Amino acid sequence: MPSSLGYQPPSADQEPVTYVHTLSEAGRLLPSASRWNSIEIDFNLVPQSGIAYDVLPSGYSKSYDHNLVIRDRKLFKRCLYISASIVILFLALILLLRFLPHKHHHHGPSKNLTLALNQALTFFDAQKSGTYPQNSPVKFRGDSGLQDGNSTGNHVNLVGGFYDSGNNIKFSFSTAYTMTLLSWTVIEYHQKYADIGELDHVKDIIKWGSDYLLKVFVPPNATSDTTLYSQIGNANSDGTTPSDINCWERPEDMDYVRPVSICDSTASDLAGEIVAALSAASLVFKSDDSVYSGELVKAAGELFESATKDPNNQGTYTRDESCGGQSRDFYNSSGYNDELVWGGTWLFFATGDISYLQYATDLFQAAVDSETSSDKWIFDWNNKLTANMVLLTRLQFFHDLGYPYEGSLMTSANMTGSLMCSYVSSRIFNMTPGGLVIQRPNYGAPLQFAATASFLSKLYSDYLDLLLSSGGSCSTGEFTVDMLRNFSLSQVNYILGDNPMNMSYMVGFGDKFPSQVHHRSASIPWDGQHYLCKDGYKWRDSKDPNPNVLLGAMVGGPDEFDKFIDERDRQEFTEPRITSNAGLVAALIALHDPPHTRKNKKKGHYDPTKLGIDQMGIFDKIH
Repeated sequence: MPSSLGYQPPSADQEPVTYVHTLSEAGRLLPSASRWNSIEIDFNLVPQSGIAYDVLPSGYSKSYDHNLVIRDRKLFKRCLYISASIVILFLALILLLRFLPHKHHHHGPSKNLTLALNQALTFFDAQKSGTYPQNSPVKFRGDSGLQDGNSTGNHVNLVGGFYDSGNNIKFSFSTAYTMTLLSWTVIEYHQKYADIGELDHVKDIIKWGSDYLLKVFVPPNATSDTTLYSQIGNANSDGTTPSDINCWERPEDMDYVRPVSICDSTASDLAGEIVAALSAASLVFKSDDSVYSGELVKAAGELFESATKDPNNQGTYTRDESCGGQSRDFYNSSGYNDELVWGGTWLFFATGDISYLQYATDLFQAAVDSETSSDKWIFDWNNKLTANMVLLTRLQFFHDLGYPYEGSLMTSANMTGSLMCSYVSSRIFNMTPGGLVIQRPNYGAPLQFAATASFLSKLYSDYLDLLLSSGGSCSTGEFTVDMLRNFSLSQVNYILGDNPMNMSYMVGFGDKFPSQVHHRSASIPWDGQHYLCKDGYKWRDSKDPNPNVLLGAMVGGPDEFDKFIDERDRQEFTEPRITSNAGLVAALIALHDPPHTRKNKKKGHYDPTKLGIDQMGIFDKIH
């Protein structure tokens, strides 16, 4: 308060003043016998009443007179007027913000997502195995793996598919997951792909993978059970024999034996993921090639029947040495219920057969109960439960089937709300100082998890927009559409260069990106020379940049302190994988604004129904 206010004994020549405590229900100021915590009201601001204050009953206790005296009334009035004006302006601002119509303020991406998406897809062209396409944009690759499958007793044709990462092994489990995720992005955002000229590109990649998955599944017959080929290549790293791990060779130069790992229908997780991939791919091609789409869904149905016929004879593919023993160091599955639910859900969308949804919802709680704590809220090659609850929530939002599925769908919706809360709060996951979410702190290669989190958060925000909803809640808090989109964009921008290293973790994007990617084809010159198993060691151990730029490859990424080591032999930092790139593609297409949406935003208009997402196409088979 100004210094003109102070304590002093009242003098005889001071005019008497009246003090008040508060307003009565009638709107009158009530008197107080005390001058403590009271104000003078002789400002002609309050209507005069004909009722004397002293006849009003007072509910306030009497208090001692502390002799508070105002020395300068003019200065006090001025101070009071200024304070009241500030309070009124502040309240007016609050009311204005509260009652103005809310719009989604989308923070435009600072990166060229069209270019980034094209490059991320190009990485899959570099990973193709088999007879190499002449029109491929990747010029340091050629025919490879043309003898794949010949090492089996009956010489099956397993040519094709994708090399998993920087080595030359083909894993069916990771390939199936990759195709499922890529197909999902086309089902949701095919209009966006078409707008930027990438629809044929992504469909070519999906068909390359689904063609291969049709080969790795052999239906049962009168004399044999279902056969699944889980791995082509030798992951033996003991150094005693040439293998895909010991040798540093381009795929085109492989001259060692590539064994085939064989499973049966009890490899439930592998079977469920292949079912999901074939089913989702069938939806991608339902309009372009109905015959091929039918072939995919037919195989998916046959495999699902084999995998679910005996619930007492199910398990993970890595538990069996001959089936997935060598895969444990790469894709060690922690359970199988989530893949069976995942497969059943996608087969329901592909066929409209309600029995598949019944199976998926009946098994959903078992999948929840068997989920490991380290997998909770994570969507990756090992855990499909997180994505599956988003899919079931989508069903509830836009094509609710009611009884008897409402319980499972509501459970999924509630869990999805908690998932979204985990993205926008700091209660579940930590962030690096630079802003990268760390979902599995002891695993390494964090970008793969950040990418799928970015995809699911943006996809769900689009669902909310279609519902004209501004957000949602969970048991621990709330989230808005903008919060989800900001989180999603922050993770992609981090990957593309907005990080403490000022480096894009996708090769070829921006001015600075990893130059020593852990990758055989990229690190060995494409010079027409044939190099043997150990000839490549000089390039593996070199400190020079790779001679071939592996365009679009997302590497493993930094550690939890944003530190990145760009060295070829530090594969936890520098190795790319098809599973990781699938998540990146998903996030990029989800965040990409359709051209008409960008124009409307610049004009200040925002139509949530024109997001480039196909709201009802996924339900075409459901009647």
